[in-house]
Amino acid sequence: MPVQAANAPIWPTTEASGASGVAPAFRNLLTQDVLDWLLGGDPAISFQVRRDLLCGAGAEAMRQRIAGEGWGAAFLAARRPDGHWGRGFYQPKWTSTHYTLLDLAMLGLPGANRPARESVDMVLDAPRGSAGGINFAKSLDISDVCINGMILSYGSHFRPEDARLDEIVEYLLRRRQPDGGWNCDYWRGSSVSSLHTTLRVLEGLLAYRRTGRGHDAGRMELAIASGVEFMLEHHLFRSRRTGAVIDPRFLRLTYPPRWRFDILGALDFLQQAAWPADPRIGEALLVIQRKRRRDGRWAAAAPHPGAVHFHMEKAGEPSWWNTLRSLRVLAFCRSEPAVAPLRVAGVERP
Repeated sequence: MPVQAANAPIWPTTEASGASGVAPAFRNLLTQDVLDWLLGGDPAISFQVRRDLLCGAGAEAMRQRIAGEGWGAAFLAARRPDGHWGRGFYQPKWTSTHYTLLDLAMLGLPGANRPARESVDMVLDAPRGSAGGINFAKSLDISDVCINGMILSYGSHFRPEDARLDEIVEYLLRRRQPDGGWNCDYWRGSSVSSLHTTLRVLEGLLAYRRTGRGHDAGRMELAIASGVEFMLEHHLFRSRRTGAVIDPRFLRLTYPPRWRFDILGALDFLQQAAWPADPRIGEALLVIQRKRRRDGRWAAAAPHPGAVHFHMEKAGEPSWWNTLRSLRVLAFCRSEPAVAPLRVAGVERP
């Protein structure tokens, strides 16, 4: 790549193409210094930048470094001899087996990684609830829908060939609410879906779809469509009834998200699913755009409270994760007239 001024857009006058070029969709969104900063981050960041921004150039070689360097190596080093992290399947947050496997999958650790595959095998062998689904709880016979959505995400990543994934899909399909989404409190009689649970289930179903297993594919596609529509009906963060912001925390860009919903996570899901443009995401996009710093980066938000193996980023400082994810989202949406920014009522400018 030719040397350019630090803040000059990296695209030449003709659109980049080929294995070594930058994806044309990122024109005017990214400068050379921001690209260099991203590439100089952890191997997990550099891998995803190469995969998503650089048309795949050098991505696989960088991905192979995740297990032996940086964040990936640190997570794997914390694994106990019995294959668990923390005190077992789900305790404590966020150093348990469940959340560490979710972190490793989100890093992009190769799916063939043996320790991760062995630990996922243990998770998939965990007890089932009486109505189906994997149940980590010892005092409750009901499986948590949100947790099963996350299990499906990392299970599909590390054990895509495993038929036990089909059981989780079937459980999640049966737990869909009348309004199209999901809620982990369904067993208490709730008939209104949760954005938190719905996004985690949608991510799991998308990961499963990529395995090619195809359990009840038609029913699954209908479920994905209804879950997305549930999020869009809320414009990703507003009450359908009053139009008010449901929770100000939905507008924070916290990573890792854990089980919680936020607008950047929802937008990143929509771009990963290549979902058709919809004007109802316009407000959320404008919030993301306004959070961009003058140096072309996005800042890290405060993490969700809880024990961690280590902090990948520091709140208030430039965030590799938020910058990468925001660039992916804006590049996917920028050419769609249907998602032009709308009036932002009740959203404070950051």
